[in-house]
Amino acid sequence: MTDAEDRPSTSHERASGRPWSASYLPGPAPWDIGAPQPAVAELIAAGAFTGEVLDAGCGTGDNTVALAAHGLQVVGIDVAEPALTIARRKAADHGLDIEFTLADALRLDRLHRRFDTILDSALFHTFDSTEQSRYATGLTTITTPGATVYLLCFSDTGPNPGPHPVTRTAITTAFASPAWQIATIEPAHLRTRFDEASPAWLATIHRR
Repeated sequence: MTDAEDRPSTSHERASGRPWSASYLPGPAPWDIGAPQPAVAELIAAGAFTGEVLDAGCGTGDNTVALAAHGLQVVGIDVAEPALTIARRKAADHGLDIEFTLADALRLDRLHRRFDTILDSALFHTFDSTEQSRYATGLTTITTPGATVYLLCFSDTGPNPGPHPVTRTAITTAFASPAWQIATIEPAHLRTRFDEASPAWLATIHRR
């Protein structure tokens, strides 16, 4: 049994009564749009990602594949093996050799690796405040000095917030450690299968 399989349930899993793996069975999850998030595609086009990249909570790998197709060396991690199975198939269909690993984002130190850029697309908002702080602490164990985290999450703004709306304060609180410097938290959008443009935050956070 791997570390990701032998883990406590997250707050989302406890609230929903379902493990993350069940989100991908029998059909696509609500966030599985079959393409990279538009905000992520814009970051890729702008050259925001450099060095070794981690896609934390990669799901079925659309963002990961887009990063690799742009010539970046990227690793995707998730706790849902059904999602990783689909992600590996997508990579193969695109002729890309991408490492997809079953891993717990709340135990990042167990990766025993370092990354220069982190992508978090729709993972942070699934955690409660305690988990968010633990996650941010874990990110310090896998990032190099000068590394950047791009965090895209549902926001509490607008008329139709997503199912896990996050405040600016939640982001600043989680990354309040001296190890982090929040550069920007900007309004953005997250696309789901049910909403083309749910209000979101896009945070750019640097590792000191």
